[in-house]
Amino acid sequence: MAANAVRTTAGPMFIVGDGTRTRGHDAQRWNIAAGKAVAEAVRTTLGPRGMDKLLVDSSGNVVITNDGVTLLEEMDVDHPAAKMLVDVARTQEDEVGDGTTTAAVFAGQLLARAEDLLEQDVHPTAIVEGYAAARDLALDAVDDVTTDGDVDDDRLRDVARSSMTGKGTGDVSADALADIVVSAVRRVTDDDGVHRDDVHVRTQVGASSGATSLVDGVVVSEEPLGHDAAVRVEDADVLVFDAKLEGRETEVDVAYDVTDVAQLDAAMDAQEAELRRLADAVADTGADVVFCTKAVDDRVAAALADRGVVVYEKVDGDDADAVRTATGARLSRDAFDVDADDLGRADEVRVERFGEDAATFVERADAPAVTVFARGGTEHVVAELERALGDAVDVVAAAAEGGVVPGAGYAELAAAAAVRDGAAGVHGRAQLAAEAFADALDVLPRTLAANAGMDPVDAMADLHAAVESGPAGVLLADDRGVLGDPVEAGVFDPAAVKREAVEAATEAATMIVRIDDVVAAE
Repeated sequence: MAANAVRTTAGPMFIVGDGTRTRGHDAQRWNIAAGKAVAEAVRTTLGPRGMDKLLVDSSGNVVITNDGVTLLEEMDVDHPAAKMLVDVARTQEDEVGDGTTTAAVFAGQLLARAEDLLEQDVHPTAIVEGYAAARDLALDAVDDVTTDGDVDDDRLRDVARSSMTGKGTGDVSADALADIVVSAVRRVTDDDGVHRDDVHVRTQVGASSGATSLVDGVVVSEEPLGHDAAVRVEDADVLVFDAKLEGRETEVDVAYDVTDVAQLDAAMDAQEAELRRLADAVADTGADVVFCTKAVDDRVAAALADRGVVVYEKVDGDDADAVRTATGARLSRDAFDVDADDLGRADEVRVERFGEDAATFVERADAPAVTVFARGGTEHVVAELERALGDAVDVVAAAAEGGVVPGAGYAELAAAAAVRDGAAGVHGRAQLAAEAFADALDVLPRTLAANAGMDPVDAMADLHAAVESGPAGVLLADDRGVLGDPVEAGVFDPAAVKREAVEAATEAATMIVRIDDVVAAE
């Protein structure tokens, strides 16, 4: 009788189709193996000496990156348990912006250790309890090694540099990019905290990455209507408009009975007059530059151009919001109901051309929004540079608000030591799981050592001895892996990244361990 059938007096009754269900140890092994496979796929990308991956889709499009969340989201992952690790990386990215590879690798190692415990007949519930207790000990340890007080600019530059080291930043040094990132974050910081969404990263192919710069304001990937030459407007009043600048449309289909040319001319004159009134209304607002999120009639654009007004149409909603933030403009929807307070101000609005492309720079010295304008020689370079800069902005923002911990694997080593010390207080077989949790934390400095070309066994033995007297981790010296003090080397990570990685990885691993039945759903 099939495993998914129930014996009745009338014979076997099939509850689920044959081959659609996996139970018990088979289900646990199946799920754990899938999770471990995903973690192993990104493990070699961890750290400053991590390698890149080349992803090719069915259409031949290529992505070259070592960014964890990008890899996992671009990979063709079908297994349901494996998708949970993808969700771990996505959650890590959404919450703190970096540490996605760390979270995925740690979750994979928690699953590997759980598999060993299951083979020793440790119940999944005991594993979950032990992991939960160890997680709390690890989080306390992260808090203990977090620096006290405000994080100064020098320390934030260390965080940005650590985040970008080993990523595809082209020919520009991590130091130069770190200065740009810290300046950007400081510009959007006030008494309420860091307004991360007001830091934008835009890219443009056509120069070396050393041309990357910080723009006081925003960059819009659009060019104005009816202007073939370069546009430059100084001390500009800016109107952001969220409605069509076209003639009115009827709400129902109608037909006009035109019997002679005079009637046709009258109808066309009436339409022209309406468009002129619309153009006059926009010009009379005093706006020098108009960013419209909807379509603009060519005749309206021409009339405004004649009056010296620069007009953009079909501006993306996010770009329009960015322009509003940078200039202080209010969103307007009626050209006949705009007052002076609705207009924003920019020191300069200019169009720059990059080959066949054009971009508009909306700049103001005290703009509450800034843009990191990244350059690169190829699409692949600028795409990876954009990811690196985005992560760096995220971690600097997180560090400015939540403090930093020594990097290079020290935070994980300190957490592992704290869990081993506290494991004695965990009762029953859950203690075995807590000890396994500590061993899983070691995978992160071990992987850093392996990726840096060191012998991981010897490196871990030396690290465990070194952390007894102070911070120690895996550093680089002349492109070789060495052990040293990350504080002296200026290698720091945001504490929030470490906390989120521990929490997200533990949650995903325990969820997978508790599954003992996989059933195909309808």
